[in-house]
Amino acid sequence: MTSALWKSSVLLTLLALALVSCKTKSYTQVEYMPDMYRQPSVKAQELDPNAPNGVGMRQPVKGTVPRDFEPYRFGFADSLEAKKLRNPLTPTKDVLAAGKKYYETYCIVCHGAKGDGYGYIVPKFTMPPSLYSEKLRGWTDGLIYHTISIGQGLMPSYATQIQPEQRWVVVHYVRALQRAAYPTPEDLQAMKGSAIGFDTDLPDTGKVQIWPKK
Repeated sequence: MTSALWKSSVLLTLLALALVSCKTKSYTQVEYMPDMYRQPSVKAQELDPNAPNGVGMRQPVKGTVPRDFEPYRFGFADSLEAKKLRNPLTPTKDVLAAGKKYYETYCIVCHGAKGDGYGYIVPKFTMPPSLYSEKLRGWTDGLIYHTISIGQGLMPSYATQIQPEQRWVVVHYVRALQRAAYPTPEDLQAMKGSAIGFDTDLPDTGKVQIWPKK
């Protein structure tokens, strides 16, 4: 092959590649390594007749749990056993601060800043019961923990959002809200002249009109 012919072949090849690459396309025109591009793989939602569940996404082996995951051993109907659970945490200042944080993250939208049921969802949605009603004040820590873990009525389970130890700190904060609603004479005496308050830095969710006007 002469030099001129070789150069002409190279130019024609480059011109052909340029014409192919300049087209508007939604798929690859030239596949340099087709085995890498067209793999015999199955996408997560793709049908797979060889899979037990019929799709490419495999289910975890039965009985497996994520690492460091603590499963809750009680079911919805086990409230009598769950009410015997004891709160393993001491209501220190740090514990109550953590409980306030998680309460305001997950609970305030329905139960309100003070736990009176005037959350942001009211009156658009059903008002939940007050956390310091006589009935709920009679609940054990274990039963409150059980309700957070399993859910009840319109309230869903928060087991995936709130970790076990975090649920216990929320229980302590709920107790603090209940005690704030029904303080003892000693509590009132201790509060005199102090700057401590449960709602000084919270929005007023007790107002009837809490939804912004469009």
